[in-house]
Formats: sequence, C-alpha cells, structure tokens
Amino acid sequence: MNFKRKLQILFLTFIFLPFNVFAYSKYLVPGGSNVGITIKNNGILVVGFYETNNNQTDLKIGDVIVSINDTSVSSINEMIKEIDTKEETINLEIGYKRNDKLHYTTLNLKKDSNGVFKTGLYVKDSVTGIGTLTYIDPETNLYGALGHSITDSQTNIRFEVKDGNIFKSDITGIDKSRNGYAGEKNARFYFDTVYGTIDKNLETGIFGTYSDDYNSKNLVEVGALDDIKIGKAIIRTALEDNKIEEFTIEIMSVDKESPTKNILFKITDNNLIKKTGGIIRGMSGSPIIQNNKIIGAVTHTVVSDNTKGYGISIIKMLESME
Repeated sequence: MNFKRKLQILFLTFIFLPFNVFAYSKYLVPGGSNVGITIKNNGILVVGFYETNNNQTDLKIGDVIVSINDTSVSSINEMIKEIDTKEETINLEIGYKRNDKLHYTTLNLKKDSNGVFKTGLYVKDSVTGIGTLTYIDPETNLYGALGHSITDSQTNIRFEVKDGNIFKSDITGIDKSRNGYAGEKNARFYFDTVYGTIDKNLETGIFGTYSDDYNSKNLVEVGALDDIKIGKAIIRTALEDNKIEEFTIEIMSVDKESPTKNILFKITDNNLIKKTGGIIRGMSGSPIIQNNKIIGAVTHTVVSDNTKGYGISIIKMLESME
C-alpha cells in the first residue's frame, strides 16, 4: 500500500470518529426561579428629545453615543463629566453608532439662565428588571435566562452588554393579565446578592456564568426539537417569594424553522390562570418540560388571549450560549 493510499484511509477514519460538536451538556439543572436583571449598555442610548435654544443635531432616537470630543464615554456620568465646564458655551463633537456604523455630529451648547447646559437629549445607559432563570449547565456553570433579548422599551434597541448581572429578587405581588393587556410580576430587589454575570444579550436570551450555589444533582435531560410533541407539558415558574411551582400546559403546534417562536402552547392549569390570568411579564425564561426533558422556555404571550403563549426551543438557547 502506497503512502497516498494510507493517507486516504487515515483521513476517512478520522472524520467518522464520533465526537460531540456542542459545548453544552446533555443534562441541565432546570430553572424557574425569579431573578433580578441589570445591564449597563456599552454606550449611551438616545431615547428622546426635549426643546432647548441649542442648535439641532443629526442624532436620532436609537443612536448610541460612544464618544465626546474624541473621549470615549459609556455612561451618563462620563457624559456629564465631559460637558461640565465653567465656560458659557461649548461645542461638542459627538461620536455615535447607528446600525453598527460610526458617525459624528456637533452639539452646540449654551448655559441657560440657571447656569446649566441643556443638551436636548433624553438618554439611558442601563436597564433593570426581572425575569426567570431557564437552566444552569452543571459542567460549565453557564446559565441561560429569558429566552429573548433585553431591549429598550421606547426604541426597541437591544442593549449591548458592557457589564451586568443577575441577582436575588422576590415576588411581592401579581398584576394579572387580561385580554389586550399583559400583566406582570412585582418584585423586591436585593442588588447585593449576585447570582451571576451577564455576558451576552442575544435574540435567544441572556447568558453568563452562574456563581451562586445550586443543586447540581437535580438534572433533566435536554430535549431536541424533534422531541417536542403536541400535547401535555409543564412550565416551572415562581409566583410567590421565590418558590418554584409547576403548572400544566398543552403544546398546540411546533415550528422548527422559527428563530425564537418554536412552541405555541395554551395554559390548561386553572390554578395558574386564577393567579395570573395567563402569561405575564417576568415569566419569560420559565422552562418548559415534556416527557422528563427540558425542551424550551416561555418567551411571549398572545395579547388577544393571554392563556396562550410562545416558547423558544432549548436547543436554540444552548447553541447561542456557545
């Protein structure tokens, strides 16, 4: 046998060796607990305008300010520091991102009668809220939550993570859903009790490293898209304090091609409907389990019928986590 023939055999042997192409585990710790969420944006998001005597700029709602006079800024405090001066008028060169492209414009400011510079901009550099932990991977300590991205409610712009974390929060009450209106969980925040970092804010959820204690023996097998069946399933979520409960749902249809809305389901648990009126804000990320496999997470409600909702496949979340 010549060398070329040997090389072909070795190569074919190599590519047919079985190996795991994914970094996530076959078994996960299922979530369901309520978590507080805070993200600092990588830049200062423009969310509105107010009238001043200053000249107008090219800035628009949704733009992200990243520099002032060639000095990088990523928070409102840094922006104020660059503007703070004893001068009566200043000209600022603003660097900003729009659709991931860098642009520049000039902002001419003059102090008002109270000696204050008014930019004419409403801006935001962080967001805080609540959601539900979906899973923890016990082999890597990576977690996934929400099942959808965190966006600014006014601009629908997704926050780009500078840093962030998930932390302890307890449910204090429920604002029930009704047709045409999605209710919500109300919660108390404990910012100093940090559960983990937020490293990614993606269309499929938020992801990071979980650093608090958890029961690594409480494992559920990962269910593939093909494992999702029409019929009965359960969701895990917290409605009082941070006590995880299980409620029954009925999976109505499966869409394997959708990037996020893979599971259409209806709540069949009268106890859950009585408590919440249906799917509510803060329930996003609640894991969906069917036939002892974690198959997805709650992501959206159908506002015209809050007993119906959508879920994302757990596989979509795990692949994004990588």
